[in-house]
Amino acid sequence: MPPALGDAIVSDVRTVGKMGPAEWGMLVLLSVVWGGAFFFYKVLDDAGLPPFTIVLGRVGVAALALLPVVALSSRALPRSPQVWGALFVLGAFNNVIPFALIIFGEKHIDSGLASVFNATTPIFTALIAQFATRDEKLTQGRVAGIVLGLIGVVLLMGPSVLRGFSFTSVAQLACVGAAVVYGFGAVYARRFAALGLDPLVLSTGQLCASALIALPLALGLEHPWGALRSLDAWTWLAWLGLALPSTALAFVLYFRILATAGATNAASVTFLVPVSAVLLGTLVLHERLAPSTIAGMLVIFLGLALLDGRIIALLRADPVRRSS
Repeated sequence: MPPALGDAIVSDVRTVGKMGPAEWGMLVLLSVVWGGAFFFYKVLDDAGLPPFTIVLGRVGVAALALLPVVALSSRALPRSPQVWGALFVLGAFNNVIPFALIIFGEKHIDSGLASVFNATTPIFTALIAQFATRDEKLTQGRVAGIVLGLIGVVLLMGPSVLRGFSFTSVAQLACVGAAVVYGFGAVYARRFAALGLDPLVLSTGQLCASALIALPLALGLEHPWGALRSLDAWTWLAWLGLALPSTALAFVLYFRILATAGATNAASVTFLVPVSAVLLGTLVLHERLAPSTIAGMLVIFLGLALLDGRIIALLRADPVRRSS
């Protein structure tokens, strides 16, 4: 989930730009590489790697990949301690904490299910923005979207959670917690608009800060050297896949779509990521979707559609205008 993707979802529908074949192609590719992150998490988790070590590999390698891009494009990372302080906060809320929660969650639930929980990020972002901002207040359509999204979460977790906590229910709550943390990160990211940071510089700086946060956590708490020595080639490739296509390339694609097609169209990836993740989990990892998971996913998607606002705007548009 990129910086302020939740903000993009709750943005005004007037930010919609033109979606041509190139933009649609980038959007589909973005959904695949972001959906692939949940698949790669599962592979790395099954290999015995601990959460913060996986996070460090993801953000560290992605940062190393983007730093030359920043330099070759005649950009420069910020020097202000105040800006870097904000980047460290953003890195914690946008990367380190939610990544670790999702990885922990996938120890006990399928990767596809984790991705569906993650799709609720815009719902929690809208709810947090209601109380934390002055200009992102809830409308009736957004309230309906939030309610449907929360109902979808209940359907995903199922009635078993009412009978007491288990490893599965704790894992599900961890993935919901990641979506909530992403929501706080999206609201916090609003302050970067006033700083005038280039999107590529913002992404690279955030990843560098995230790596510096994850480094002492991985080395101090997890001591991963034994696990690293036992990794096979497939696991190393999965780690590179998580860091390069699913992180570095994903940021470049997202901001390219944002620049050419607008925030609302870029946020449409929220609907597609779970589809990609579920397909990868089903076809490669042989995961199976329970009926309650399918029902919850559909309800969440309906909530996201209401939160997005374009369906409501289309229904309210003049019939003659719609037909033209």
